[in-house]
Amino acid sequence: MSQIIAQLKKSLSDTLNIFYPFSGSIKNNLFIHDFDTSVPFSEARVNCSMFEFLKHQETDLLALFVPYRAFCKETDTTIGQVAIQLNIFVCGGIAIGLSCSHKIEDATTSSAFLHSWAATFTGSPEKVLHPNFSEGSTMFPPRDSLPQKHIDTMDNLWFKEGDYVTRRFVFHDKAIATLRAKAKSELVPKPTRIEALTCFIWKHCMAASKGISAGLKKTSMAMLVQAVNLRARMKPRLSDASIGNIFWWAPAAVDLTMEERELHELVDLVNAAIAGFDTDFEKNLQGNEGYLAFSDYFDQLEEMFSAEIKPDVWAFTCWLRFFNDLDFGWGKPFWIGIMGKVGSAFRNLIMFSETPCGIGIEAWVTMDEKEMAILENDPEFLAFASLNPSILLPL
Repeated sequence: MSQIIAQLKKSLSDTLNIFYPFSGSIKNNLFIHDFDTSVPFSEARVNCSMFEFLKHQETDLLALFVPYRAFCKETDTTIGQVAIQLNIFVCGGIAIGLSCSHKIEDATTSSAFLHSWAATFTGSPEKVLHPNFSEGSTMFPPRDSLPQKHIDTMDNLWFKEGDYVTRRFVFHDKAIATLRAKAKSELVPKPTRIEALTCFIWKHCMAASKGISAGLKKTSMAMLVQAVNLRARMKPRLSDASIGNIFWWAPAAVDLTMEERELHELVDLVNAAIAGFDTDFEKNLQGNEGYLAFSDYFDQLEEMFSAEIKPDVWAFTCWLRFFNDLDFGWGKPFWIGIMGKVGSAFRNLIMFSETPCGIGIEAWVTMDEKEMAILENDPEFLAFASLNPSILLPL
């Protein structure tokens, strides 16, 4: 084991030589500098076998397997942009925990980094994905400053003190097929698996929120924002080696005072929002003029969140096919755990990932504890979703 640990550290160091901004620190919440800051690498001994841990299905404990708590504001800007924790079970099994800053990494960038580290570790230089740091900054030129109001708006959008919990739901292939059939319409005759699941979960999250806020007039609008990878939508197309946070949100909104929307109607809304990126929209985001478009978007958000009654915002992102084929020489991962217990300020996030054996889709849902209590006891929701089933057995 000591030889494996030494080689993991050596290969990580070699990988950081080409992904050098990852070992830099944040300056003024705008730039990464001092590329020799280094990256934390810690080791943890797990006092049970991997089989025993997975058998108990206590997903909150995943927070112990990563260096930093997931989805929270960084408190230390003097450290590198990634941190690694090597978790070693008594059986000899290994779980690699990664924490990374969303200031420089989206899922595509994290995937490129991890695959390159794995290729370096196994002595496969031909599989190393050499990062391209210029494409993203050419399309989206950096600025010397950003209005504080835009930074505050992002804080208001994602962070709000409360009691939040995360639950893992699994959708079997048969359930997904049924939902896709229910979700089809004249506008979207063949909805994707993610479109059907996204709108099904959003529909029931809205119902849970309304159940808590009944009579309180908590909000009159629900917004969905779907993460869209911009690389494939740029003209010319950006490669997957383009490093950065190169994604944007496709928004869809529903008036909660109106009659409840059917599943296929929500799919129509979300599909149209994502299709907007296939027009000239991405051109409006590029170059120096793109900043004006982003600024206008933030002004609209600021106005929305300055109202007395604020909208509910639900964010969806998909991690399918990003990490399930990582191979450090021991075979592909048995399972990718998304996160453990979240902080007390991050809310309303749904992440999709692979299931063990690649059968079905996992949805990791973070929301208010009281709303979650309604969702996880919703018979219509549970007719399609299984709450934290066994990780060890195929579905």
